[in-house]
Amino acid sequence: EVQLVESGGGLTQPGGSLRLSCAASGYTYRRDSLGWFRQPPGKEREGVASIYTGGGTTAYADSVKGRFTISQDISKNMLYLQMNSLKPEDNAMYYCAAGNKRLENGGVWYPTLRIPDFDYWGQGTQVTVSS
Repeated sequence: EVQLVESGGGLTQPGGSLRLSCAASGYTYRRDSLGWFRQPPGKEREGVASIYTGGGTTAYADSVKGRFTISQDISKNMLYLQMNSLKPEDNAMYYCAAGNKRLENGGVWYPTLRIPDFDYWGQGTQVTVSS
Protein backbone atom coordinates (compact mmCIF):
# COMPACT_ATOMS: atom_id res chain seq x y z
CA GLU A 1 0.00 0.00 0.00
CA VAL A 2 1.39 3.41 -1.00
CA GLN A 3 1.79 5.80 1.92
CA LEU A 4 2.75 9.46 1.80
CA VAL A 5 3.58 11.26 5.04
CA GLU A 6 4.15 15.01 5.12
CA SER A 7 6.09 16.95 7.75
CA GLY A 8 7.65 20.37 8.22
CA GLY A 9 4.61 22.58 8.46
CA GLY A 10 4.24 25.20 11.16
CA LEU A 11 3.84 28.87 11.99
CA THR A 12 6.04 31.53 10.47
CA GLN A 13 5.94 35.28 9.90
CA PRO A 14 5.46 36.89 6.48
CA GLY A 15 8.74 36.78 4.62
CA GLY A 16 9.80 33.64 6.45
CA SER A 17 10.73 30.20 5.13
CA LEU A 18 9.64 26.64 5.69
CA ARG A 19 10.71 23.33 4.17
CA LEU A 20 8.12 20.62 3.75
CA SER A 21 9.08 16.97 3.43
CA CYS A 22 7.12 13.99 2.17
CA ALA A 23 8.19 10.41 2.85
CA ALA A 24 6.88 7.86 0.37
CA SER A 25 6.67 4.11 0.89
CA GLY A 26 4.93 1.06 -0.50
CA TYR A 27 5.58 1.73 -4.18
CA THR A 28 5.59 -1.27 -6.46
CA TYR A 29 6.73 0.96 -9.32
CA ARG A 30 7.83 4.56 -9.67
CA ARG A 31 5.12 7.18 -10.11
CA ASP A 32 5.77 9.67 -12.93
CA SER A 33 4.64 12.78 -11.08
CA LEU A 34 5.02 13.83 -7.47
CA GLY A 35 3.37 17.02 -6.38
CA TRP A 36 2.50 19.44 -3.65
CA PHE A 37 -1.02 20.79 -3.38
CA ARG A 38 -2.68 23.08 -0.87
CA GLN A 39 -6.12 23.90 0.39
CA PRO A 40 -6.60 27.32 1.98
CA PRO A 41 -9.39 27.68 4.56
CA GLY A 42 -12.77 27.75 2.84
CA LYS A 43 -11.28 27.27 -0.62
CA GLU A 44 -10.72 24.43 -3.07
CA ARG A 45 -7.54 22.42 -3.27
CA GLU A 46 -5.03 23.75 -5.78
CA GLY A 47 -1.77 22.64 -7.33
CA VAL A 48 1.43 24.24 -6.04
CA ALA A 49 4.36 22.41 -7.63
CA SER A 50 5.18 19.07 -9.19
CA ILE A 51 8.21 17.15 -10.41
CA TYR A 52 8.63 14.48 -13.09
CA THR A 53 10.44 11.71 -11.27
CA GLY A 54 12.04 10.34 -14.41
CA GLY A 55 13.90 13.49 -15.38
CA GLY A 56 13.47 16.13 -12.71
CA THR A 57 11.55 18.67 -14.78
CA THR A 58 9.18 20.77 -12.71
CA ALA A 59 5.95 22.73 -12.87
CA TYR A 60 4.79 25.55 -10.60
CA ALA A 61 1.65 27.52 -10.00
CA ASP A 62 2.11 31.16 -11.01
CA SER A 63 1.46 32.29 -7.45
CA VAL A 64 4.56 30.51 -6.12
CA LYS A 65 7.05 30.83 -9.01
CA GLY A 66 10.32 32.27 -7.81
CA ARG A 67 9.49 31.63 -4.15
CA PHE A 68 8.96 27.85 -3.88
CA THR A 69 11.25 25.06 -5.06
CA ILE A 70 10.27 21.41 -5.38
CA SER A 71 12.92 18.70 -5.24
CA GLN A 72 13.24 14.98 -4.78
CA ASP A 73 15.70 12.48 -3.34
CA ILE A 74 14.95 9.29 -5.24
CA SER A 75 17.36 7.19 -3.15
CA LYS A 76 15.42 8.09 0.00
CA ASN A 77 11.94 8.20 -1.57
CA MET A 78 11.61 11.77 -0.34
CA LEU A 79 9.92 14.82 -1.83
CA TYR A 80 10.59 18.37 -0.61
CA LEU A 81 9.11 21.83 -0.98
CA GLN A 82 11.30 24.76 -0.01
CA MET A 83 9.08 27.77 0.60
CA ASN A 84 10.67 31.21 0.83
CA SER A 85 9.23 34.72 1.10
CA LEU A 86 6.03 33.30 2.55
CA LYS A 87 2.90 35.43 2.41
CA PRO A 88 -0.35 35.30 4.41
CA GLU A 89 -2.07 33.99 1.29
CA ASP A 90 0.14 30.88 1.49
CA ASN A 91 -1.82 29.86 4.61
CA ALA A 92 -3.16 26.38 3.85
CA MET A 93 -3.05 22.68 4.50
CA TYR A 94 -0.33 21.32 2.24
CA TYR A 95 -0.61 17.84 0.73
CA CYS A 96 1.88 15.58 -0.98
CA ALA A 97 0.56 13.43 -3.84
CA ALA A 98 1.74 10.84 -6.37
CA GLY A 99 0.37 10.14 -9.83
CA ASN A 100 1.17 8.13 -12.92
CA LYS A 101 0.63 10.80 -15.55
CA ARG A 102 3.14 12.96 -17.41
CA LEU A 103 3.06 15.51 -20.20
CA GLU A 104 5.18 15.73 -23.33
CA ASN A 105 6.31 18.95 -24.94
CA GLY A 106 8.97 19.16 -27.61
CA GLY A 107 10.28 15.72 -26.82
CA VAL A 108 10.70 16.50 -23.13
CA TRP A 109 8.61 14.94 -20.36
CA TYR A 110 7.05 17.19 -17.73
CA PRO A 111 4.97 16.48 -14.64
CA THR A 112 1.29 17.17 -14.42
CA LEU A 113 -0.21 19.51 -11.83
CA ARG A 114 -3.83 18.47 -12.34
CA ILE A 115 -5.51 17.11 -9.23
CA PRO A 116 -7.38 14.31 -11.09
CA ASP A 117 -4.03 12.93 -12.31
CA PHE A 118 -2.90 12.11 -8.77
CA ASP A 119 -4.15 8.94 -7.13
CA TYR A 120 -2.25 8.79 -3.83
CA TRP A 121 -2.43 11.52 -1.21
CA GLY A 122 -0.92 12.21 2.18
CA GLN A 123 -2.82 13.50 5.20
CA GLY A 124 -1.43 16.99 4.97
CA THR A 125 0.64 19.41 7.04
CA GLN A 126 -0.55 22.85 8.12
CA VAL A 127 1.32 25.98 7.09
CA THR A 128 0.36 29.20 8.86
CA VAL A 129 1.84 32.55 7.86
CA SER A 130 0.94 35.28 10.28
CA SER A 131 2.50 38.22 12.08
